[in-house]
Amino acid sequence: MKKEDIIQKLPYSKPFLFVDEIIEIDDDHIKGGYTFLNDEYFYEGHFKDNPITPGVILTECMAQIGMACFGIYLLKGKWDEGEWSVAMTSSEMNFNKPVFPGEKVIVIADKVYFRFNKLKCNVVMYNADDILVAKGVVAGIAFKK
Repeated sequence: MKKEDIIQKLPYSKPFLFVDEIIEIDDDHIKGGYTFLNDEYFYEGHFKDNPITPGVILTECMAQIGMACFGIYLLKGKWDEGEWSVAMTSSEMNFNKPVFPGEKVIVIADKVYFRFNKLKCNVVMYNADDILVAKGVVAGIAFKK
């Protein structure tokens, strides 16, 4: 499966798609990126005169790359057999640095397990200066609609 095809299969669209590219992927890990545009809808009012990316959006970006994209890849074609979707079942995050409008982030997820269509991963997010922004664990499940 091509990296670009995985992004196309995601059940998200703008303004709630937080994946620009998949840099590398195999059965054990995924690495992808996203640039938070200056005019993203959530910056208005999050914080006055000093917008930063909300932690829930950083978590969503990490889950879209590290759980949803990775899960589609690991399903090895099953995704195309009917209508599938994904849902995050749990997350635990620690945030180290803010992400500002215009910043690019890189997400790396390492598989803890994938069974019964449930995926659990350790995830990290770095900024363009290769500084750790956030790290944690995400888990989710793929299901037929």
